[in-house]
Amino acid sequence: MISQWCKSQGLEFPDPVHYDNEEGITEADRDHFLSLLEKMSSAVPEQKESARELRLLTKRMPSFRALFGETIGAIPQLLNPLSASKSGSDIPPDLQEDVITTLLNLSIHDNNKKLVAETPMVIPLLMEALRSGTIETRTNAAAALFTLSALDSNKALIGKSGAIKPLLDLLEEGNPSTMKDVASAIFSLCFVQENKARAVRDGALKVILNNIMNGVLVDELLAILAILSSHQRAVEEMGELGAVPCLLRIIRESTCERNKENCIAILHTICLYDRTKWKALREEEHSYGSISKLARDGTSRAKRKASGILERLNRAVNLTHTA
Repeated sequence: MISQWCKSQGLEFPDPVHYDNEEGITEADRDHFLSLLEKMSSAVPEQKESARELRLLTKRMPSFRALFGETIGAIPQLLNPLSASKSGSDIPPDLQEDVITTLLNLSIHDNNKKLVAETPMVIPLLMEALRSGTIETRTNAAAALFTLSALDSNKALIGKSGAIKPLLDLLEEGNPSTMKDVASAIFSLCFVQENKARAVRDGALKVILNNIMNGVLVDELLAILAILSSHQRAVEEMGELGAVPCLLRIIRESTCERNKENCIAILHTICLYDRTKWKALREEEHSYGSISKLARDGTSRAKRKASGILERLNRAVNLTHTA
């Protein structure tokens, strides 16, 4: 029965003994799993019932996450209600939420990450969920992109697919429930150089700095800003958007050593690229001694960056006096 249904659906299973002995999956579990997948091509009530159960199974039982990954064609079957829809607006919100959350659950399993990301329609459907889903759907779509981006090849694929822009739009929207997962996804994606350029092009600097200036998700967003600061256009935009006084204020007021470290690292890069910001750094040092304090008391990285800024500022002063 199982083998016949598999052939009709283009699905394949490894040796059942593998599951019974190693994954804890029984023959009855497999039959039930296949039945649930089959219902994903049925009428909406059956789809909703099946999607909810698949969500719960993949949450509670890691063996079902593995079963999905090892069953050829299972992920497209799961996605059928969303991929077959002509418009996102005609998908029941709870059905979309359950399918997207199941994708997240599958993505947690390391052996699934490549398969899930490379399955056609997965990333586009996650992007659609970021734009149009319930709050939980959008949060879980962002979390899925973050989880999938653990692989560098997936980082590149997600970036090329255009997912950074809807993530930034959701970050700009500012819903507290979604922002941490969105920031985590952007942070991970920006470890790939091409994605840094995409993030800058898609308006990341304005969105991130606006949130930081408003005291929203400061720790996470400073970490993203520090990564983006290796991109020259990002540094230019930071200067244009008033990042320097904001970063100096955080150094003065924050009690978080990691935040101070990220701020001084960003300022060090700005200092290298943009001499017009040296005046603000000199004034900060003259009024508060903030940079000297970090050079003396900061983390090892903060000390290096702060000392580098001070050396550059002092060298400029000495050259001016000599001239």
